[in-house]
Amino acid sequence: MVILGGGFGGLEAARALARAPVEVTLIDRQNHHLFQPLLYQVATAALSPGDIAWPVRTVFRRQRNVTVVMAEATGIDTAARVVRAGDTLSFPYDALLLATGATHSYFGRDEWAPVAPGLKTIEDATDIRRRLLLAFERAEVTNDEAERRRLLTFVVVGGGPTGVELAGAMVELARHAMPREFRRIDPAMARIVLVEAGPRVLPTFPEDLSAVALRSLERMGVQVRTGTRVTHCGPDGVECGDERIGASTIVWAAGVVASPAGAWIDAERDRQGRITVGADLSVPGRPGVFAVGDLVAATDGHGRPVPGNAPAAKQMGRYVGRLLAARAKGRPAPPPFAYRHHGDLATIGRRSAVVELGSIRLTGLIGWWFWGIAHIYYLVGFRSRVVVSFEWLWSYLTFQRGARLITGREPRGGNAVPVPGQVRVPDQGRALGEGAQHKHQQPAPAALRAG
Repeated sequence: MVILGGGFGGLEAARALARAPVEVTLIDRQNHHLFQPLLYQVATAALSPGDIAWPVRTVFRRQRNVTVVMAEATGIDTAARVVRAGDTLSFPYDALLLATGATHSYFGRDEWAPVAPGLKTIEDATDIRRRLLLAFERAEVTNDEAERRRLLTFVVVGGGPTGVELAGAMVELARHAMPREFRRIDPAMARIVLVEAGPRVLPTFPEDLSAVALRSLERMGVQVRTGTRVTHCGPDGVECGDERIGASTIVWAAGVVASPAGAWIDAERDRQGRITVGADLSVPGRPGVFAVGDLVAATDGHGRPVPGNAPAAKQMGRYVGRLLAARAKGRPAPPPFAYRHHGDLATIGRRSAVVELGSIRLTGLIGWWFWGIAHIYYLVGFRSRVVVSFEWLWSYLTFQRGARLITGREPRGGNAVPVPGQVRVPDQGRALGEGAQHKHQQPAPAALRAG
């Protein structure tokens, strides 16, 4: 068996084959499995990348029938039953599982990507973290009041769980993690704008929980614009019809599109590029090929669409693994796949979350605790559960963020532009206030000007 993708679906399928007479080759272009639901906390400096990612080889070090290959698949020959990777690698298969997930969708405006990064990888998260933190640093050294306001304005496009959680975390970063650390600006004056094209935030949640989330965001100070469509993204901000919002940092959380794996095998796909699969998650007309996770358009036992979240991907991967294990052992196949919905969760900020568990609704502090316990449970490995639990406890008690590092270089086409003007340097032993005047004025150090 060949598995493409080391996400939730791919890992669960390989684990389900641990005791089956099957040789598994797991191929991924990264060497790590990533817990995407907490990626926004890396982007807002609450967690480090190593807290939510694990080397795939470490995950399967004791499962001897799994071979891990770090490579990028480039095509699939379904007639020859071969996966192509790189320029020279090829992997024959008896069964193939496509678990390559999804990426950002800019709805035909891919030129917005450099100025409005999405949040799907560690690289995305550290890039967003860098832009956020640089905005505060540059606001500290500019003398242009209009430029300072632009630098301290952050726009999140998309009011789903990722957008809501990002907006709330940005507020906490600005208002709780940075007090008394700057001399010329007040980080709490940062403006966070959440733009949602639909009529409400968290559109997949019940309406009462969407209303609770909206009130929580507004109490925190997030400016929520529902029924508002972004018509342009640029280095200086966004445009929503006739309204222009000047901003230094834009984060895209408005939509996703399936990976191109469906096109590789010329499978039937929907408008989002998701593969249509059968009741056993096999791809019709492609013998031995299965697909799971965000890559597929599947339905549950009642004909309702299966959501693109981690629990669904895990259930699908586990099902395909058990199906192939039964075939390899000559046993009857399990019944058709039936998705079990465990509920929807989203956190808005400190001590605030919304949880839907069937007829049960949890909000506020209780919902926040449930959200945290559920995410700790789904983390891979005991060490990560301990580390993340400690980081959250420390942040809760001290309001501090332990991963506020500015790393990497300025991306070409990025929207955090260099600061114009000069910096007023305080006299020895004197703090420089917002309106202080000094007779000496010097250019900003080169390191500050360049960021």
